[in-house]
Amino acid sequence: MEKSYIDKLAFIEIRDRKVLETCSYGKDKWYIPGGKREGGETDQEALIREMKEELLVDLKPETIKHFGTFEAQAHGKPEGIVVRMTCYSAEYEGELTPSAEVEKMDWFDYSKREEVSPVDQLIFDDLKSKDLID
Repeated sequence: MEKSYIDKLAFIEIRDRKVLETCSYGKDKWYIPGGKREGGETDQEALIREMKEELLVDLKPETIKHFGTFEAQAHGKPEGIVVRMTCYSAEYEGELTPSAEVEKMDWFDYSKREEVSPVDQLIFDDLKSKDLID
């Protein structure tokens, strides 16, 4: 069976050895903030727009750095639909504040791995192996 990909971008923010996670209304799993690109957006453009929409901060384009790309079965989708998450870190201006589309945000350590989506679990494993989160 051929795989079908959902292309997503994500913002990795680590503070006090915990990673930022968000939960949207009606979802049963937490996700690293980010989203899908629109039209011909570059990774940078999409990530900047998504962070402004979700957490009301302005990423500084010159500080955006590729962190890694992860693939996993998409949560809540039929078998064979894979999410490809391209992750970046960046500095930003403003205070992280959940917008109308985000119900809540929190900082997670590795003990909360089971509460996040399958692709985020891979990212948690990577962060833990690099000794970036507890």
